[in-house]
Amino acid sequence: MLPNQRRDKILELLKEDGSAKVINLAKVFKVTEVTIRQDLEKMEKDGLLFREHGGAHLKNIEDQVRSLSLSHQDNLDKKERIATKCLEYIESGDSIILDSGSTTTEIAKKLKGFKNLRVITNALNIAMMLGAEPGIDLIVTGGEFKPPTLSLTGQKAADFFQGLNVQKLFLATAGLSLKAGLTYPSISDIVVKKAMIEAAETTFLVADSTKIGKTSFASLGALSLINYVITDSGISERNKELFEDNEIELILAK
Repeated sequence: MLPNQRRDKILELLKEDGSAKVINLAKVFKVTEVTIRQDLEKMEKDGLLFREHGGAHLKNIEDQVRSLSLSHQDNLDKKERIATKCLEYIESGDSIILDSGSTTTEIAKKLKGFKNLRVITNALNIAMMLGAEPGIDLIVTGGEFKPPTLSLTGQKAADFFQGLNVQKLFLATAGLSLKAGLTYPSISDIVVKKAMIEAAETTFLVADSTKIGKTSFASLGALSLINYVITDSGISERNKELFEDNEIELILAK
């Protein structure tokens, strides 16, 4: 991996976890700690992060947490259309899981007014959004807090889903492709996503078209783990054909 590619991946990890240790980054990228320190020094000079003893942390992370704002705010028009489409698959009386993420946050914004709806989430911003809704029975997982994504992750978050039977899961991803499957920047999220899928009867992957063909650091598994992909009309004809040829059901938000 070239230095610029490695630094992009380091920044991607920081945008998920908020901070990282030099020793862990060296193991992840299979380089020396000296190389990682040089990467972090360059990234700090570029204004992307702050170095600290033994590692680094993302800039403006405290402001994000206080304002309950997510770091991934691009393509919001696409995500809003996807969220609107998701409402066609949610009914009063349902039990659903809302994964953390900017697209699932857009879904949560549209759930006001639903009656007799049970929502389970690992996203604290979604919990704050829906906690006072009279028609929604809100359940929040435990787990380790990740400031940039305002989410709870790790084994304790995954353990929460053991023994649950939920009708529908709306799952986020950082990237999806036929070759790499579903991918995420943070290894700690993989165990949580797997547990969510196992707890749900039907899994809807919600991802804007810019994530199709993109790969991130850690793979959850093949696209066969999900039932439907809900994306926007920006998906290319080639990717439509690839999904159809592999019997992956696409739902387009126009």
